[in-house]
Amino acid sequence: MSQLNPTSKMNARILLLVLTFFIFSKQDLYSQFGFSQEVGIITGPVAFYSDYGERYDFETNSGNVGFGIGLVHYINFAYRSDCNCYTKQVYFNDHFKLRSELDYHKTNLKHFGKWVAPDRTSLIADQLRAMKGSVTVFELGAQLEYFPFSIRDFSAGLYKIAPFISFGAHWVAFDPEIYSEIPGGLSMVAPNAATPEKYVGAFQNSGDNTWAVVGSIGIRYKLTPLSDLMLDGRWEFYFSNWVDGLNPASTSNKANEWIYWLNVGYIYYLE
Repeated sequence: MSQLNPTSKMNARILLLVLTFFIFSKQDLYSQFGFSQEVGIITGPVAFYSDYGERYDFETNSGNVGFGIGLVHYINFAYRSDCNCYTKQVYFNDHFKLRSELDYHKTNLKHFGKWVAPDRTSLIADQLRAMKGSVTVFELGAQLEYFPFSIRDFSAGLYKIAPFISFGAHWVAFDPEIYSEIPGGLSMVAPNAATPEKYVGAFQNSGDNTWAVVGSIGIRYKLTPLSDLMLDGRWEFYFSNWVDGLNPASTSNKANEWIYWLNVGYIYYLE
């Protein structure tokens, strides 16, 4: 089980601040090369798929839903800010954008499914119903977005809708919290009134960091010549099974945590 000591926690926070500063200080560098830029904000519900609840259960999928918000920055290769003109017309410039972002999301978690159904009266059912948790996540990363239709034509207002797909990677700092409403709390060393055997020593309440792969499908709607609305459905797979704070040694624990984030956004063209 991986845990961060106070020094490691501080280093992770410093790294996050440095990378955040890097995102917002890139403007002068990109302007020197003539790339135009866009900034925006995204927000929406986050469905968190974890070791809480039952896999493929609708109640689990619909119940463990949190909320996220993010700041986004784009490099638009189709337009040059230094001359107020289009760049050389090559396929990459007219169909790709580079997106970097800083995200925050939090989800409250509990067990759902048949094992905690009201008609279950066993000790383990009571233990699972009493087990609650949450996870707070900060993410920083980049994605390459592909627009099948011309970015120039969309920017010029020749059509209102621009679909896109994207793929990228994020650095992730997560901080889980897990507890039981049964007196005595969860045990790290032996089963007790609150702790099922498979969760003994298989939980943590300390922060850590990992990486995630990110893929999304979305659309932009041209609101004004210098602004768009965006709808984006994103899948993220984490390279850690400790993001939710649980990692039970059981046959049902087959995958790391992942999320689906449906967000809406407002994008503004800086230049």
